[in-house]
Amino acid sequence: MPQPPITPLNPAFAATEPPPVMEARRWIAGKSFSADRPLINVSQAAPVDSPPLALRQAIAEAALNDPAAHLYGPVLGLPALRAEIATQWSAAYGGTIRAEQVAITQGCNQAFTAVMATLAGPGDEVILPTPWYFNHKMWLDMASVSTVPLDSGETLIPDARAAEALITPRTRAIVLVSPNNPGGVEYPAETLAAFRDLARAHGLALIVDETYRDFDSRSGRPHELFVDEGWDRSFVQLYSFSKAYRLTGHRVGAIVASEARLAEVEKFLDTVAICPSQLGQIAALWGMRNLAQWVAGERDEILARRRAMTDGFHALPGWKLLGCGAYFAYVEHPFDMASDALCKRLVEDCAILMLPGTMFQPEGSAVGRRQIRIAFANVDAAGIAEMFRRLAAFRP
Repeated sequence: MPQPPITPLNPAFAATEPPPVMEARRWIAGKSFSADRPLINVSQAAPVDSPPLALRQAIAEAALNDPAAHLYGPVLGLPALRAEIATQWSAAYGGTIRAEQVAITQGCNQAFTAVMATLAGPGDEVILPTPWYFNHKMWLDMASVSTVPLDSGETLIPDARAAEALITPRTRAIVLVSPNNPGGVEYPAETLAAFRDLARAHGLALIVDETYRDFDSRSGRPHELFVDEGWDRSFVQLYSFSKAYRLTGHRVGAIVASEARLAEVEKFLDTVAICPSQLGQIAALWGMRNLAQWVAGERDEILARRRAMTDGFHALPGWKLLGCGAYFAYVEHPFDMASDALCKRLVEDCAILMLPGTMFQPEGSAVGRRQIRIAFANVDAAGIAEMFRRLAAFRP
């Protein structure tokens, strides 16, 4: 039965699309899948396995014996965790990062919203490369900030010169995600440097979401943005502990930015959550200090699945692999139907749940109708092989 309209309702929320992952879940609601052909769910990138036992034990120990774990903490996060990030990031990126330039948030989505709330308001503009991470677009819509799409083409790597042509007096920031969600591509260091230079030249903020940095296939540091002594004049880095340590339910993210920016971020965080989860922060700190070898093993497994995805699509007639890395493969399908309709058919005919490119592109995008995102972090080698068998047998 249709629900009556909500009144009053902020028109910006009315104009914001529902969460895509929740929409995709509705496609499988009430459906049953046989034991010999179970659902292959490649729609969401969040780990479904629990954190390693030692980390769970550390959380339990804190919950039982650390009274401070149940109290409000500093708005910008535990000093020990901020200092650990500063120390490890300085070594990893070859730059100088101080604890005062780090803030802890309730997940990386909150990191994005907090930073963006300090940068842009109604009528301002923010440049997002397409395909974009839909939660970034959703926040800008809800904040009445205009999203300016930057087409990244078939390489899925945006070009700073093309971005410059989109800058207007209302532009406040450029947002990049590397390794990319949804495209999977790893942006070259030269690309990030070009965007840094562009942002500085125009007085803009460059926000780089590095949620998937722990699964970058490259050795050494992925960029030189922190090497520059004045990095915090325009550069803001976002990070999530959800992927590396499987802490999705504990909601721990981070912002690395100037002290002046974080002073403004503190206003936002204090009114939204007061402080990040204490147990989550304790877990993240313990993980940083004790789980480097375990995370390296997780990275090796993800890279093996990436190779399986790459090999599988190269052998699948008609399909075109546009990008593959971290948790994602981004592909172009060969069928004469829109990707949202196709993804619903794949649930019915193949018991595969994927997300259509229409969820990652502007409304009416022709390329979005041909594209699909596949999140493979929760599917092992056998599951990936079975997915390719079903796709090869699919006939629309």
